[in-house]
Amino acid sequence: MEKFDIAIIGAGPGGYVAAIHAAKSGKKVALVERDKVGGACYNVGCIPSKILLEHSKLIQEIKRGNNWGIETPTINVNFPQLMQRKDTIIEELLTNIEGYILSNQITLYRGEATVAKNLTVTVEGETFTATDILLATGSKPFVPPFKGLETSSYFTTDTFFEIEELPEQLTIIGGGVIAVEMAFSLAPLGTKVTLLNHSEDILQTEEPEARPIIREKMKKLGIELVTDFQFEHFNGHEIHTSKGIYTYENLLFATGRRPNTEIAQQLELAFDGRLIAVNEHFETSQSHIYAIGDLVGGYQLAHSASAEGIHVVDHILGIKPALIDQTSIPRCVYTHPEIATFGLLEEQVKEPYTVAKMPLHTNPKALMEENTEGFVKLIATKEEGRILGACVVADGATEILNAMLATKNAGGTVHNLANMIFPHPTVSEHIGDAAKAIFGKAIHQ
Repeated sequence: MEKFDIAIIGAGPGGYVAAIHAAKSGKKVALVERDKVGGACYNVGCIPSKILLEHSKLIQEIKRGNNWGIETPTINVNFPQLMQRKDTIIEELLTNIEGYILSNQITLYRGEATVAKNLTVTVEGETFTATDILLATGSKPFVPPFKGLETSSYFTTDTFFEIEELPEQLTIIGGGVIAVEMAFSLAPLGTKVTLLNHSEDILQTEEPEARPIIREKMKKLGIELVTDFQFEHFNGHEIHTSKGIYTYENLLFATGRRPNTEIAQQLELAFDGRLIAVNEHFETSQSHIYAIGDLVGGYQLAHSASAEGIHVVDHILGIKPALIDQTSIPRCVYTHPEIATFGLLEEQVKEPYTVAKMPLHTNPKALMEENTEGFVKLIATKEEGRILGACVVADGATEILNAMLATKNAGGTVHNLANMIFPHPTVSEHIGDAAKAIFGKAIHQ
């Protein structure tokens, strides 16, 4: 029976990154995947949704050009070609990942894994052992058990990206990041989108001051947003709510995800609610078995899972890695404009702080691009100027945020940001002005 140093179950962003890191660190690695490498992120999540969002962003840019005098009277959307482009990009990315796995001499097993308490793993009749096992099995879409739902047909994010024709109408149930991004990805292409969210507001885990901007943009895109109601029951293509009946042609549930914990249940690992209980090094209740990503607490984000996988490998190697700081994990919403955040929101700060917010309408580059919807926001401690949190709402916010995050991670303060010389004209120079605003010395305010 073959023996490995580490066996990793699941080849998503947590699993395959951990496998490559372990192999490059001299470990003999087995990687198991029951479906496609890349996991939900590459196949039915982050990557396909962001490709659609890029298509929609381009449509909006073309329309903006008409306002400037660059006239494009008609825009024809060849949706099958857009979807073929999506498939081609994903295929290239997955080919790259498989190439990395092969070039690092990682043994890839394809099929459903079963794991025994003695650390043996069986996949499609093949059995091997490992000194350590890492569970990185990800999650699946959650569909609430609404009354009458069995009479309705619907998509989840696991099935939606296989559509071949642009829907004329789409009703999305949900109000979180996935739901809102899907609304933004389809509406500019010509789909009539209705977003049904029973809560009082959308994006409730995100910066409160960003939400009105996104709601207003949704209105401009013709997205119908319905909030603050109760679902009553479903009946075929009718959704009965406390606010009335909503009919649909196509229905997408974007109501969160649930962890794939079958192996953990078989191993009788300890749980914390729906999630696997782990310590600060992601060790489970059984020695030599670890769990990361959507299986455990923290942010359900691809880059978070990748960092956790690397942490586990370094812990196994005895490197004593620094604990993962949740306040240093960036959170991104790829709407138009984007929202990018790290650290604390104002409502979460427990010590004396100062906050500065610089609207983009005073930024020259944002004005040139006609992307003035948004702001740069910084939260810092009153005394030292230690960075507690930041948010950028802007076109390209997910890239702009990194200057502030790098400063925080390097131990820098808002003083460092205020003294930094940013190139002009750029949207990122607003970071320096926001930092100066902490001291009441912003130039463009």
